[in-house]
Amino acid sequence: MAGRTGGGAAMKITAIVPWLITTPASFWGEFLFVEVRTDTELSGWGEVTTTTPMANRAVAGILRQLNDLVVGDDPARIEAIWHKIFRTFTYTGSRGAALNALSAIDIALWDLRGKSLGVPIHELLGGRVRDDIRLYTHPDQSQFRSPAAIREEIGRITDSGHDAIKFDPFPHAAGVSSANDGYLDGFLPRDLERQAAELTAVVAEAAGPGTEVLIDAHGRFDVPTAIRAARALTAVADLHWFEEPVPPESYHALAQVRGMLDVPISIGERLHTRWDFVPIFENKLADFAMPDVTWTGGISELKKISIMAEAYNIPMSPHDASGPVNVMAGAQVMATVPNFYRVETSSFDLSKYDPMLTEPLDNSGGALKLPTGPGLGIGFDLHYLRAHVVEGFGD
Repeated sequence: MAGRTGGGAAMKITAIVPWLITTPASFWGEFLFVEVRTDTELSGWGEVTTTTPMANRAVAGILRQLNDLVVGDDPARIEAIWHKIFRTFTYTGSRGAALNALSAIDIALWDLRGKSLGVPIHELLGGRVRDDIRLYTHPDQSQFRSPAAIREEIGRITDSGHDAIKFDPFPHAAGVSSANDGYLDGFLPRDLERQAAELTAVVAEAAGPGTEVLIDAHGRFDVPTAIRAARALTAVADLHWFEEPVPPESYHALAQVRGMLDVPISIGERLHTRWDFVPIFENKLADFAMPDVTWTGGISELKKISIMAEAYNIPMSPHDASGPVNVMAGAQVMATVPNFYRVETSSFDLSKYDPMLTEPLDNSGGALKLPTGPGLGIGFDLHYLRAHVVEGFGD
């Protein structure tokens, strides 16, 4: 029987192995993958890339500690392992880094389960309701040096068949860190607001009326600044959504902003588990839900959040802007979700992932084609991983 070792014994987890990989394919210079090994030839792969090297190493430390908790468990018991890990961190706060680690393991367990049964993950979640996964993607904003250069960069994306583009048009003041301004005051000077509006107008014109324009504010602003900035942009472009206008900690601030704007609001990449989404849905605080499968609780939780969102007729659009496991895990779930908008990719050109994979991802025509292989449907080139692993991580 699939999922069993010789003599009918259940498969057992033997190790949780974090792989921290340096790669130019990552905006942050590295990806954090996770391998769940078993006492068979099968292993499953997850991902939990965060947005800073320090955070990656902190999460990797948690992953290593979890060996003491789950080694010896049957990896087919995905729900039981999810709750076992989640409840272990209850008294330290069962969100954030703990959920990051759990998310990676959960994805790896689903990958492993699919491999043991010889089927893709979406077949284990009720089967597909669509064949291809629509995408939205990002321009390379380092190329935004002039209006002509902006039009050239946007043209490369639309020529590839992608018809939804997301970007952050808001400049940072001189001498201020680009790390979302440290959330110090949430203010954007008027001259930078005008620059953001001018850039948005050029991008929207270059993209054309058939392309959806999505704005990411990265949770930078206080309430009046978010309202003013959104209005400045909607005055020059037809925006499909305005993402994270205020920091994620305050639902009250989000409610104030939402009540003053006509543009649809997208929320969720920094929300953890179905419980964080309850007040969002109940209080009508978002038009789109965008949890990140590698941060919110894995494939198990992304599916549950999607079912909750369906009851409110809110479309799902997973935040999947890091590595190939991130993208494919979100896509496997969204293949089964009726209330689906798009999956995110960090670039329209996914060939940056090719060196680390045994088969390239196919996003031709602006839509991701689901692979036919079992589990996630992707495989890693272990020679590449070992050649680029950070010392002390991987095998």
